Amino acid sequence: MKAGDSGPDVRAGDELPKLTIPITRTLIVAGALASRDYQDVHHDAELARQKGAPDIFMNILTTNGLVGRYITDHFGPTAVLRKVAIRLGAPNYPGDTMVLSGTVTAVDGTTARIRVTGANGLGNHVTGTVTVHLGAAR
Repeated sequence: MKAGDSGPDVRAGDELPKLTIPITRTLIVAGALASRDYQDVHHDAELARQKGAPDIFMNILTTNGLVGRYITDHFGPTAVLRKVAIRLGAPNYPGDTMVLSGTVTAVDGTTARIRVTGANGLGNHVTGTVTVHLGAAR
């Protein structure tokens, strides 16, 4: 099956190329502000420390966006996310790096399901599955 007019063949078991994302203060704060998440632990290091965290940390909405970007960057501009089901684990703190990886677990017509993991220096930051319409030729 083709993932779009000129896309690659997509089969269960296919591994997506890894994507390395440096976790910067700017990324954490900008993601929180863009998603209107004004919780202080996402932008104020001192208040985050008062609440028991060593520093500010990424919010789930930013992580969700990065997972979506990972999938659509791989499958191309005709790909449409149908479902993103993720769970957070280890926090993403500034100065770390998250490496996203994915494996196609099922393909049904023009729809694929991908198991996604985003790991950082503390362990898995995010795990879950994404269902994507591959945008086959119409």
